[in-house]
Amino acid sequence: MPARGRRTFIIGAGCTAFIKPRGQREVEDMGLEAATKALLDAGITYDDVEAAYVGYCYGDSTSGQRALYNLGLTGIPITNVNNNCSTGSTAMYNANNLVKAGLVECALALGFERMRPGSLKGNFPDRRSPGEILNLATLEAEENISTGENHGPGAPRMFANAGQEYIDKYGASIEHLAKIASKNHKHSVNNPYSQFRDGWSVEQVLKAPKINKQLTKFMCSPTSDGAACCILASEDFVHAHGLENQAIEVIASALTTDDVTAFESRSAMNVVGYGMTKACADKVFADAGFAPGAGRDQVGVVELHDCFSANELITYEALGLCKKGEAHKMVDRGDNTYGGKYVVNPSGGLEAKGHPLGATGLGMHFYIMMQLREWAGPMQAPGLFDVPDARGKYGLVQNIGLGGAVVCSLLRRPEFFKPGRPDGRDRLGYNHACECRPITMADVDKVKSRKSSQFVLAQARL
Repeated sequence: MPARGRRTFIIGAGCTAFIKPRGQREVEDMGLEAATKALLDAGITYDDVEAAYVGYCYGDSTSGQRALYNLGLTGIPITNVNNNCSTGSTAMYNANNLVKAGLVECALALGFERMRPGSLKGNFPDRRSPGEILNLATLEAEENISTGENHGPGAPRMFANAGQEYIDKYGASIEHLAKIASKNHKHSVNNPYSQFRDGWSVEQVLKAPKINKQLTKFMCSPTSDGAACCILASEDFVHAHGLENQAIEVIASALTTDDVTAFESRSAMNVVGYGMTKACADKVFADAGFAPGAGRDQVGVVELHDCFSANELITYEALGLCKKGEAHKMVDRGDNTYGGKYVVNPSGGLEAKGHPLGATGLGMHFYIMMQLREWAGPMQAPGLFDVPDARGKYGLVQNIGLGGAVVCSLLRRPEFFKPGRPDGRDRLGYNHACECRPITMADVDKVKSRKSSQFVLAQARL
């Protein structure tokens, strides 16, 4: 059965560059940039937004209000969201549900992060971390993998163990992890928003400093600063504002959390969310109207959560992009890059593009939306629309946070999509899908509310 509720669409999106965490920008300023670009893209003002969800992991309460108050004080409900690495997509999931349920016509999802350099660390040393139970579970799981006890920071250790479990079960190798990382770094060369654009080879990935027994530095995503924003709207709103030339439909979106296998199976793959990713993907395709296991062959482009290349490997299988135990064969065939069955992480993924936790999931939706508009320039996946159905192939997003939550979204051009100008590229003055520029106060003036505050805006640093 297809998902209940109204049809929903992404009508505008914006992104900042993802940069090394050097404390150069405040979250409210990055948030203002991303939201301004999204509103310009959609051709609306902040007065049209009826509700907002703002995601971040490292920041004080009401940081969402502080960011959006730059655009106006309209009294709308603003909800702050924290769901670990899936924070941004969780904000979007909730904004999308408000529109789908008919409670609002237009909602905004914003995510940002200002991080510290180095490995992730807890912010509350006076209490137990909610992730402690995962660390205990991964220690148990290490007893069941061939390399035994691992070492290094907690997150890469957990995901490396998951990759090793897959290697043990199906005959893959560390070189497959390097091939995935190299593929993402090469994709990233074409992305002006990316933190790294070095295009590392497989050999360079393998020779990089080791983080633990399986992963090198170039197989790991960096900490990052950045922001991204998506605007969701109803079909009536799309037609009323003449956005048939750029609106991309959210066919289905789901959020799932861990099942009992995460802690009872003694499986390193389940500790890092293999089970909840599979459940989420199955739900999304079922909500889109596909029979169990079907629909994957209609996907052309994917942005998935490659926080570590080991996670990308096991996620191919969890999403159903390949048969069980054949993810490494998919890598060998090149079915994860240009010229293959799918283009996975054309943006460069988290490993190269960067991973500002609160912005990551919204950035994924930004890139897939631009692919389906065919605005992605050198990142464009070929052949998305070389099919009998004029709507072309689906775009798939998967964003996971340990602890845990995973969001999957299935996006597609609607049947009424009609490319034509003017569109968001004209309103921004350039194609922000594949060109990264800062905003100006003149840009903000075009989209801010009639109820904006000069006192607040005077504090903005663009």
